[in-house]
Amino acid sequence: MSEELYLVLENGDIFKGKSFGAKHEAVGEIVFTTGMTGYIETLTDPSYCGQIIVHTFPMIGNYGIISTDFESKSVKAAAVIVKEWCHEPSNFRNEETLDHFLKKQNVPGLYGIDTRALTKIIREYGNLRGMITTNPKSADTIHWEEHVLKNPVASVSTKSKYEVKSEETKYKVALLDFGLKENIKRELLRRGCDLVIFPYDATKDDILAVKPDGIMLSNGPGDPRDNEVVIENLKEIIKTGLPIFGICLGHQLLALASGFETRKLTYGHRGSNQPVQEVATGKVYMSSQNHGYAVDQLSIDESIATMTFFNRNDNTCEGVEYKNQPIFSVQFHPEGCGGPQDTLFLFDKFIKLLEVSRNAAK
Repeated sequence: MSEELYLVLENGDIFKGKSFGAKHEAVGEIVFTTGMTGYIETLTDPSYCGQIIVHTFPMIGNYGIISTDFESKSVKAAAVIVKEWCHEPSNFRNEETLDHFLKKQNVPGLYGIDTRALTKIIREYGNLRGMITTNPKSADTIHWEEHVLKNPVASVSTKSKYEVKSEETKYKVALLDFGLKENIKRELLRRGCDLVIFPYDATKDDILAVKPDGIMLSNGPGDPRDNEVVIENLKEIIKTGLPIFGICLGHQLLALASGFETRKLTYGHRGSNQPVQEVATGKVYMSSQNHGYAVDQLSIDESIATMTFFNRNDNTCEGVEYKNQPIFSVQFHPEGCGGPQDTLFLFDKFIKLLEVSRNAAK
């Protein structure tokens, strides 16, 4: 028998549901994701560090938990909220239930509430903070302003440099880990890139010491403006002339290092059905996304860079290409797991830049 559990929002709204997963309180920013599938990748995505994830799809866990689909080794989210969780998943790859997985990861879950009603509140008020608790009165004394993510990138980044070899070595890529998803590594490895993965605060000298052909900037959690050390490092890294490809937080940090601005979105883009349009061709692609901040397109200095993609729902910037430099970035996730793989060609574009750069250096 599941015990009663409550979600208390900072605006005073209370939802009553039931407990699954780990049994403890949790406080965090409430964010919703609209994906019908990909909950395994969502749960293990480090970009959700410290947040409470709301799944808008009614049933979650119906194909179980599959460790080879993980985007990282553990769940970084503070808690999970679903309408209903599947007790008996059906999938030949299944290893365990969602409930058992969350217990092992020490992540609390709340089910049995109206997740669509909760999503509507978030869309109206923005990403509110909330508390999952067995006693809703315990939220009366909470100081919500104190519950802000502090140094989330440092907490999810690798602590030391390490290398991963591809089966067919063609290039060497320095990969800065701001909260790296495994599928970014997999797509680069498939294309013959040996990887040297660096902690988030790697300097230009650290990177140049391994003599890479190019640099990859990963996704990650939190407000990009909080990463002052990284931004200063990137200002120098940009000057190396090496090809650079940034994804999600990496995209935002590149923009800040170039003097552009970012802004917080009302409730962000999270899910696998975000339409993005390419400016040059007018072609629309479906994309997987997870972010609460965006590059302000009005701040882009057109003498330095140009916007390459924009979101068809709200017209926010989804991509930037830098002039006279082999550098580009996108807000969405072209590695596409879980989600559409419409934009995998962007990895091939990066490989082409590596090839051109290497040939020019000969």
